[in-house]
Amino acid sequence: MGRSNDEAAAALEEYADLFALTGGDAFRVRSYQKAAKSIAGFPEDLRRTDVRKVPGVGEAIAKKVEEFLARGSFRQLDDLRGRVPDGVRRLTRIPSLGPKKALFLFQELGIDSPEALAQAIRDGRLAGLKGFGAKTEENLLKGIEQMEQSGGRVHLGVATDLAERVMASLPAERIAFAGSLRRMRETIGDIDILAVGPADLMELFVSRPYVTEVIAHGERKTSVRTDRGIQVDLRVVPAESWGAALVYFTGSKQHNIRIREMAVKKGWKLSEYGLFDADDQVIASETEEDIYRALGMRWVPPTLREDGGEVQAALRGELPDLVTLGDIKGDLHTHTDLTDGIASLEDMVAAGAARGYAYYAVTDHAPDLAMQRMTLDKALEQRGQLADLQRKYPDMRLLHGTELNIGPDGSVDWPGDVLAGFDVCVASVHSHFTQPRDEMTRRFIAACENPDVHIIGHPTTGKIGKRPPVDADWDAVFRAAARTGTIMEIDSYPDRADLPSDLVRLARHHGVKFSIDSDSHAIPHLAHQRFGIGIAQRAWLTTEAVVNTWPLERLLAYLGRS
Repeated sequence: MGRSNDEAAAALEEYADLFALTGGDAFRVRSYQKAAKSIAGFPEDLRRTDVRKVPGVGEAIAKKVEEFLARGSFRQLDDLRGRVPDGVRRLTRIPSLGPKKALFLFQELGIDSPEALAQAIRDGRLAGLKGFGAKTEENLLKGIEQMEQSGGRVHLGVATDLAERVMASLPAERIAFAGSLRRMRETIGDIDILAVGPADLMELFVSRPYVTEVIAHGERKTSVRTDRGIQVDLRVVPAESWGAALVYFTGSKQHNIRIREMAVKKGWKLSEYGLFDADDQVIASETEEDIYRALGMRWVPPTLREDGGEVQAALRGELPDLVTLGDIKGDLHTHTDLTDGIASLEDMVAAGAARGYAYYAVTDHAPDLAMQRMTLDKALEQRGQLADLQRKYPDMRLLHGTELNIGPDGSVDWPGDVLAGFDVCVASVHSHFTQPRDEMTRRFIAACENPDVHIIGHPTTGKIGKRPPVDADWDAVFRAAARTGTIMEIDSYPDRADLPSDLVRLARHHGVKFSIDSDSHAIPHLAHQRFGIGIAQRAWLTTEAVVNTWPLERLLAYLGRS
């Protein structure tokens, strides 16, 4: 079931955005943003606890959340939604365009949508406006293009949450999601769900509270629009055709074409109902394994079904043993409330132990990220606290790490003698995202060549729907990483999904090693590892390439900390 915390947090975030758009006090805007972050990361379900227990939630915000939980909105949010045109709200989703500038454009020039802004830039209407120079205009056009390319797509976390909420609400005998969500693509357009269930399943589906619009309603297929703005297609399939339907609706289209051609060459027919011979007799249909076995090949994991050589590998019996969530032995990138996390050191360590980890790294931000107000004294005090906690968790090695900032010149926050005291050093780009390609490439290579840097965190720095990736020569960066033994991170946080699977494949080609990390800022974020596993599988990674599947001794030796 989808967590009510996430929905309440999204409503507060929206309220903060709208409040800022209408000229609201910046301090109050930040207070709602902080409360939203705390609520999203709070480990208990708000419907089963008092929201006032959440750090940063005062009485005024608590009342709004309680009203939201009761009816799906609150009065002040409804009021602001009526005052701010939807097009202006869409303006704020353009990377690099904040609420104040969006409101200025609307009030001064009547620009009320991203499309209108793009036309105004092309017509030269922003020329001479303070804060809208040529570089700003170029970045705005790139941001608008990025929005258009993403269309109505959402990241994997949003889609997975909704799909699981839908499936939990239906009394089906058998139910599963398919399509690009099952293939674990980084972004999802709509959600396909297959079910075997009672005759009234479709009626129950359209009556659910998350349905805002019924697009099509039939006995076998029903399509709805949900309260997350995402289309969900529910298909009821015969129990005896479950495996064939799962193969067909999982896709991808090119993978399906490839295996259908194999069937045709044998004089057979493959459809969502089964694999049939020339006399329409069923050869296989009940399970996916039966379908693939009949075609003379191993079962192909859904994450590989992109026509990237998986069919040929399956026919030769050469599919890799993909890394799985159960292979992960620890997390090498997590945060606490010492910097921008919302849970204490003790609570985050306890949550890591509850996941059965053999090791767990705490990597709070370093001092160059000034807003976090980190100091060496604070870091050393945390190191002492970890040493005390280590006695409480003898079966899980606690690693004291840091997330460094890669400066524009490739330098990092602390000198080598300080960094030598950390068990693991993650280095990430947090600023100067628009550096030219050559400078950005040199920046990453300098970080890789720093002997105190172990991992490059969320390398492209992109955020899905919010910020485009930086421009770098990734071949050159990965060659440097392979040469220096620098690990590239697969940041599992679903709005990052960074490295994306195409760049993981490229890095793998160069011989780079990887760590699949949660980048947790709250206890629930530790579960994001499953999304990083999806990226790794799509890139054909095995445990040999993923350092945090290794035993502790091997990992520490690789990090030079044994």
